[in-house]
Amino acid sequence: MHAPADNVPSSQPILMRFLVRSWEYRRPRLWVGVRVACGIFNVVLGVLLLAFFPQLGPLTWLAALPLAGAALIFWTVYRLPQDSVRRVRELEQSRANLVEDSAARLRRIERDLHDGAQAQMVAVAMKLGLAREKLGGTLNGTVQPDLERVLELVDAAHRGAKEAIAELRDLARGIHPSVLDHGLGTALTTLAARSDVPVELVVDLPERPSAVIETIAYFCAAELLSNVGKHSGARHATLAAVHVARLLRVRVSDDGSGGARLEVRGGLAGLAERVRTVDGRLRVSSPSGGPTVVTIELPYHA
Repeated sequence: MHAPADNVPSSQPILMRFLVRSWEYRRPRLWVGVRVACGIFNVVLGVLLLAFFPQLGPLTWLAALPLAGAALIFWTVYRLPQDSVRRVRELEQSRANLVEDSAARLRRIERDLHDGAQAQMVAVAMKLGLAREKLGGTLNGTVQPDLERVLELVDAAHRGAKEAIAELRDLARGIHPSVLDHGLGTALTTLAARSDVPVELVVDLPERPSAVIETIAYFCAAELLSNVGKHSGARHATLAAVHVARLLRVRVSDDGSGGARLEVRGGLAGLAERVRTVDGRLRVSSPSGGPTVVTIELPYHA
C-alpha cells in the first residue's frame, strides 16, 4: 500500500490525546476546573497518607500514587490551553484546505459538465432537430422521404443520450455514492466485492454514523483498497469498520511488501487531511516487507 508522509506527530500531542478526551476541548474551562479539583483531592489524599506514615509500614509507597496522579493532572491542566490552541490551528488549516479542495472540485465538476454531458446533450438536440426537419419535410411532401437518414440521426441521438447519462451517473457517484444510502456496512461490502485483491470484511456498527462521517470513511476505505491493488503486491487484505468508544475505526491491512509512507502531497497525506477536518486521525504502520496497516479513527457523529 505504497503512498506518499507527513511529519510524524510528536509523542506529547499523542499523550495529551490519550489523557484528554476530545469532548473536553469543547468546554475547556469547565474541564480545567474539574481537573484542578481532582488534583487538589489527590494532593490532600497523598498528604494524609504521608501523615499516617508510621501506620502504613511497607505500604508507604502508596502515598506517592495520589501525589504522582496530582502532578500528572496539573501537567494536563497546564498543557490543555496550549494544546487547544494547537488543535484549533490544525482544524482551521484543515478546513481552509477543505474549502480550497471543495472549490477545485466544483470547478472540475463544472468543467466536466460543460465539456462532457452538456456537449453530448447539445449534439443530441441538434441530431433530433435534423431528424425532425427531415420528417417534417416528408410529411409536407416537399422532400423525398429519407427514412434511413432519419433513423441514423435518431440512433446517434440515442447513443449520445446514453453516454451523457453515463457521464452524469459517474459525476453523481463522485459527489455522493448512492450505495451509502443503504448504510456504510453495505457500501463497504460493495467496495470489498469490487476489489482486485481478495478482501476479508469485518463490520461492527451498532448504529449508523452521521452522514459526513460515513462519506469520509467510505472514500478513505476506497482509496486504501485502491492503493492495495495498485502498489502493495498483496495477495490478501482486510477491511474492518467498528464502533469503539464513540469512535468509528476503519482499518485496512494487507500482506504486501510494505514501505507505505505519509508524504507531502501524497495519497495518504490527502486522506489524513480529509480525516483531520472532523478532528480524526490516521496512523500508518508499514515496515519494509509488510504487513501494512492503516488505521483511521473518526468521531462517530460530527
